[in-house]
Amino acid sequence: MKSKRLQSKTEDSRIHSGNRGFALPIVICTILIVLVIGLGFLCFGQQSRRFAVDTSSGIAARCAADAGVTQALYEMNKRIKVQPWNNGNLPMLKGELLPNTDATYTFKVSGDLSSGHFVKSTGLSGLVYKTVRCSLPLRGLFEYALFGDQSVNLKANSTVTPYNYASEDDKYLQVGTNSTLAESVVIENGGIINGDVVVGPDGDPDAVILDTSSGITGNTFIMPIEHDMPQITVPQWLASMPSSGTIKNNKTITKSGKYDKIDLDINEILTIKGQVSLYVVGDVILGNSAELRISDANDASLILFVGGNFEIKNGGVVNNLSKDAKKLQIYGLSTCTSIVLKNGGDFYGAIYAPNADIVTMNSGDMYGSVIGKSIEQKNSATFYYDVTLRQVSIEDIGVRFVIRDWQEE
Repeated sequence: MKSKRLQSKTEDSRIHSGNRGFALPIVICTILIVLVIGLGFLCFGQQSRRFAVDTSSGIAARCAADAGVTQALYEMNKRIKVQPWNNGNLPMLKGELLPNTDATYTFKVSGDLSSGHFVKSTGLSGLVYKTVRCSLPLRGLFEYALFGDQSVNLKANSTVTPYNYASEDDKYLQVGTNSTLAESVVIENGGIINGDVVVGPDGDPDAVILDTSSGITGNTFIMPIEHDMPQITVPQWLASMPSSGTIKNNKTITKSGKYDKIDLDINEILTIKGQVSLYVVGDVILGNSAELRISDANDASLILFVGGNFEIKNGGVVNNLSKDAKKLQIYGLSTCTSIVLKNGGDFYGAIYAPNADIVTMNSGDMYGSVIGKSIEQKNSATFYYDVTLRQVSIEDIGVRFVIRDWQEE
């Protein structure tokens, strides 16, 4: 019996010893598996952290590059205000710190007026570089055929269409508003816009535009940002002139000057000969059958700065004999709040008055461009947008550089 018990205990001992020998490899394998999984999570965490750092560095570098472009644009537009234009030593900057970050940016502007200007801006954050390039073309005040900051209202049977274009590529126009309010652009029965209509940021074109005749031949768009309508200031050389008083009677002007007011009596004529700039501190009023005449001789032209309001009464006329809209430019200053045109014939000219409510009741058609706070065309005439007004030079009033053809490298 003892022998059998000893044999049984020996067998049990062998079994337990075998179990212990089998468990040890399992424990080691489990530890290795946990270690591998832990290392995997560690590597994944490091990669995620590296990805997050690279992503945030990339965003910061991109913001820095964009800041460089913005500053380059600001510096170029600041230069325009100093005439004559000097293309030497164009703006450049190296290693400028982006506020509230560790990112820096470097930019350089190159080019000239004939070939165009370009900016290259590089942002650096950590080890990440972002480079953007864009062109800086010139843009004037008359990119739109009609633009009312708050509203545009075209009465029945009015037509807006382009003319004076060199090619089909130039044959386009836009009518627009910064407003997002319902029925800010109204096109009454029979009205036609041979082009596009744009509305303010976040606006709904279907709500902002009331087109009772489905007369828009182009498309409707939402602007990404508001259309900038800068205030116009009188050139210092003209503003500092002594005033020559008020013009009431027949007069011929051949040189630039400053006046308190133009208030032409009935049938009186003010004739412009030569290239003339006038600054009128107060109102410009053409009485019944009075005439402001721009001669077609001696390359005559008129740039008119109006501090007060502008009104053409019944039978009065602005008579641009050259029939060239560029030869008559009317600029309403910040204090000009009303322009009323009852022109007794066709009107050739460009009007820019960002604070003025502009009302046209002409007996003829209009040729040019009109930009104001609001625009109301009460007659059923045709408005012809002079496409050549988009062609600008560095000396033009209100001209500025804008960003175009943006590319990221």
